[in-house]
Amino acid sequence: MEIDIIMDDSIYSSMSNGRAKGMRLKKLPTIQIGRGKCDDVEIDTMCLFNPLQHILSALKTAAKHQNTSQTRQLHACIVKVGFEGFLPLLNSLLNAYSKCSSLEDALQLFNEITPRDPFTWSSLLSLLTRSNLSQVAVTLFSTSFSFDKIQPDGHIYASLLNACANLLSSKQGKQIHAQFVISYFCDDDVVKSALVDMYSKCHTPDDARKVFDTIRIKNSISLTAMVYGYSLNGRHLEAIQIFKEMPFKSLPSWTALISGFVQHGNGINALKFFKKMRFEVIHIEDPFVICSVVGASATLASLALGKQLHCLVILLGYESSIFVSNALVDMYAKCSDIFASRQVFDNINGRDVVSWTAMIVGAAQHGWAEVALGLFDKMVFEGLTPNEVTFVGLIYACSHKGLVDKGRQLFNSMTSDYGIKPSLQHYTCLLDLLSRSGLLQEAKDVIMGMPFDPDEATWGALLSACKREGDVCMGIEIADHLLSLNPQEPSTYILLSNTYASACMWDQVAKVRKLISVMPVSKVPGYSWVELGMESYMFCAGELMHPMKDEILRLLEEIMEKMKERGYVPDTSSVLHDLEQQEKQEQLFLHSERLAVALGLLKATPGSAIRVVKNLRVCGDCHTVLKLISDIVSREIIVRDTNRFHHFKDGICSCNDFW
Repeated sequence: MEIDIIMDDSIYSSMSNGRAKGMRLKKLPTIQIGRGKCDDVEIDTMCLFNPLQHILSALKTAAKHQNTSQTRQLHACIVKVGFEGFLPLLNSLLNAYSKCSSLEDALQLFNEITPRDPFTWSSLLSLLTRSNLSQVAVTLFSTSFSFDKIQPDGHIYASLLNACANLLSSKQGKQIHAQFVISYFCDDDVVKSALVDMYSKCHTPDDARKVFDTIRIKNSISLTAMVYGYSLNGRHLEAIQIFKEMPFKSLPSWTALISGFVQHGNGINALKFFKKMRFEVIHIEDPFVICSVVGASATLASLALGKQLHCLVILLGYESSIFVSNALVDMYAKCSDIFASRQVFDNINGRDVVSWTAMIVGAAQHGWAEVALGLFDKMVFEGLTPNEVTFVGLIYACSHKGLVDKGRQLFNSMTSDYGIKPSLQHYTCLLDLLSRSGLLQEAKDVIMGMPFDPDEATWGALLSACKREGDVCMGIEIADHLLSLNPQEPSTYILLSNTYASACMWDQVAKVRKLISVMPVSKVPGYSWVELGMESYMFCAGELMHPMKDEILRLLEEIMEKMKERGYVPDTSSVLHDLEQQEKQEQLFLHSERLAVALGLLKATPGSAIRVVKNLRVCGDCHTVLKLISDIVSREIIVRDTNRFHHFKDGICSCNDFW
C-alpha cells in the first residue's frame, strides 16, 4: 500500500528541501550513469559480476560516509539490474538514504517498497526523528503502521521513544511504553535504555530510574543514559555516584555527565569534570563535549575561559566543525566580546540557520539592531529559512531600538511567510516593543488577544511600562488585576507598591507591604562579578568583605565627588525600604555593580575594558553612575544584566537609556 504523507507548511519549513510540497511522492526516476566508481568498483562491472554482494557492500560504505550522490548512483544500478523487488537490498538503500539525511529520496523510496518490514519502518522513523520531524514520525506510526500488518520490533520502539524525547512528550512516551511492555520485545534492554533517556529528557528522573532498575545487564549505554538523566534534572550527587561506579568511562559517558550539568545551569560542575576528563587523557573523537563546555563558559560569562577553550578547539582540529563554531559565536557574544563573535561567524564555511541566529541574537543583545536586521536579510537571501529563535532575536532587537513598524512586520511575517506559530516568548517580545514605545493600549490588546494565559511576568511588564509612561489609570487597573493573581516574585510586589504610591493610594501600599511581610517572599539579593584575568570576584549588594575593601570605598568616594561636580543627584526611587534619605543613598552607594567596577579599575590592566555581569536588571541610578564613571576615568565598562548588554563609554551607553 502506498502511504501519501501529507505535511503542513510548518513541517515543510523545517525540511532542508521543500520541493515536494503539496505533491504526492512519486517514483524516483532512473539516474543515467556512465562508468562512475562506487566503493572502488566500477558500476558497469559491478552490475555484471556478482552485483548483489557488491551493491550491498557499496551501500554500506555510502551510508558510513553519508554520500548521497553515491547512494543515488547505487539506486540507479539497482533499477538497472532489476533488483527493485528484493526487500533486503531496498532496506539497505533506504538505510543509506536515511544516514545521508536525504529525506525526500527516502520518502519516495519508502512509498515504492512493498511489502515493508520492521527494518523499513525503523529506517524511516529514525530519519524523521533526526530531521526534526519527530511529531510526523509518531503520527505516521499511529496512523499508517497497521496497514503493513507487522509487529513493531525493538528498533521501532527505540526510534519512537527518541521522537517522544525530542518532543518532550511523556504522555506519548508512556503510551509507547505500555505497548512495549505487552510486546514480544518487552525484555529488550536497548529499548529500556531509550525509555530511560525519554523519561530523563521529559524531566521525570524517578520514572527513568524505575525503568533503569529493570535492565538486566547494565551496559555503558544504559548507565550513560541514567547519568545524563540525573545530571540534566539537577540530581547531581546521584549522577556523580553512578558515574563513579561505571566500570569503563568512555567519551559518551563523560559527555553525558558534562552536558547534563550544562543544560541544568551547573557550569561550575561541568567545567570541573571536563578538567578531570582531560587529566584522564580521554581522546575527544567528536566535538559535542567541546560544544557543551563552551556553552558553560557562555553561561558563566567567562571570557578568559572561553578563549582557552577556543585555543583547545584549534589544537584538536575542530575549527571546521559547524557545531563548535556556532557555540563559539554564542559564547563570545554572551561574554561581551561581540567583535570576536562576529569574527568567528565571518570565518564559518557553510553557515546554517543556527549560525545566523546566534549572530542575530548576539547583535540584538548588544544593541546592534541594524546589524541584526541586516544579517537577517542576508540569511534569507542565501536561501536559509529562519526558525522560532531567529524571530525572538529580531523582535528583541526592534524592541530595544524602538523600531515599532519593523517589529510588527516581523511578527506578522512569522505566520504569513514562514508558517511559524508565535509562542508566548514572541508575544512577550512584541508586548515589550509596544509598551517601550508608549503604545500601552495596543500592548494591552495584544495581551488580551494572545492564545495564551498571560502570566505574572507579562502583566508585570505592562505595569512597568504604565509606570514609566505615567499612565496612572491603566496602571492602577493592571495593578489591581495583578494583585488578584497572588504574585510570587518579589519584584512584582515592589512594582505594585511603587504604582500605588505614585497614585497616592496609601491603603493599597500598606496592603502590599503587609503581604510582603506575611508571605514567604524574599527579595532576590543583587550580586555582580567582575573577571580579572583568570580570576573572578563576586560582590553582593550592601556587603563589602573584600581584602581591598578600604581601597574600593576610597575610590568610589573620590568618583562620587567628581560626579557631584557634574550635577549628579542620587535617584533613590528604587530603594523601597522605610529608610531616611541618607540611608537610601548609602544603599545605592553599595550596589554590587559599583563595587565590581571599582575593583576592576583598581586591578585590571590600565586602559582595558571592565566587564561585569549582574544577576538583576541595572537600576536607573547605577546606569547613570556607570555612564559618568566611564567618562571620568576614560574607560569602557561593559555590563551584562538580565535584559541586555550595556556598553558604557565616554559618558554614553549603547542602549541610549532605553532598556
